[in-house]
Amino acid sequence: MAALQRKTGLGKGLSALLQDDINIGNSSSSSRENKETSIPSVGSINFIKVDQIAVNPYQPRTDFDEQALKELAESITLQGLIQPITVRQVNKDQYQLISGERRLRASIMAGLTEIPAYVRTANDQQMLEMALIENIQRENLNAIEVALTFQRMIEECNLKQEELGERVSKNRSTVTNYLRLLKLPPVIQAGIRDGKISMGHARALINVGDIEKQLYVYEQIIEKDLSVRMAEILVRNIQEQTKPKKGKGVGKQLDFQYQKIEDDLASKFSTRVRLNIKNSKGKGSIEIPFESEEDLSRILELLDW
Repeated sequence: MAALQRKTGLGKGLSALLQDDINIGNSSSSSRENKETSIPSVGSINFIKVDQIAVNPYQPRTDFDEQALKELAESITLQGLIQPITVRQVNKDQYQLISGERRLRASIMAGLTEIPAYVRTANDQQMLEMALIENIQRENLNAIEVALTFQRMIEECNLKQEELGERVSKNRSTVTNYLRLLKLPPVIQAGIRDGKISMGHARALINVGDIEKQLYVYEQIIEKDLSVRMAEILVRNIQEQTKPKKGKGVGKQLDFQYQKIEDDLASKFSTRVRLNIKNSKGKGSIEIPFESEEDLSRILELLDW
């Protein structure tokens, strides 16, 4: 029965919501009695038929990896379901999932007809918050799922960022950084979700105010497989660069072309590159700064010197 004991450490917010004690010691006898009476005792571990469990409408996770589900299903077939799901009782023979949809799906895939579950009492507000907090503790959520979960907790649970931070044991700056991801263009959010770029890349992109430039840097990261450091240098180059001095006849479109060249060169050399344009005919120079002899050697190597 020790295998069924629930892990702790889900944060003070979740602990505060789960005020009812878990009667693990008597779970075996309770399960037998409850199966006979069909009235599981709240707070205990009970075996419930999977066809009596409805999916949680507040589930924040929308994407389930099929291969990972198959692997979990194989494990459940061999070992059984080690960690019970959590449900609330809707009526005598019907339950609604609070957390553990991945485990439920895998159990059904493994052919189980009943699985162990904690039975809780929760209203819709508590249920939403419990599901969100339970999921936010998982390491396999991508950054966009975390950000969307934070947003839902703020909007639907009426929480301030400080309160949210306390619920999930994260400081306010971390919460803010996740929420800022949702201000990025949809294509970049999809890239974060699909693992095309990391959270580090995303944080660099957040610092680029202009959407067109954000998309440009995003494309450069993917096309050239830029590291987070290289992406940060590219962003810094965009932020720090000054517009070329305009000579007679040098228009805005030409300025943009020079700026794009600077960005491409900065990406190639992993350092800030500046084009100094002196007149409307395009006369000028290229400035590639270096920080040390080692850095110079690196740049010369890129130039096939």
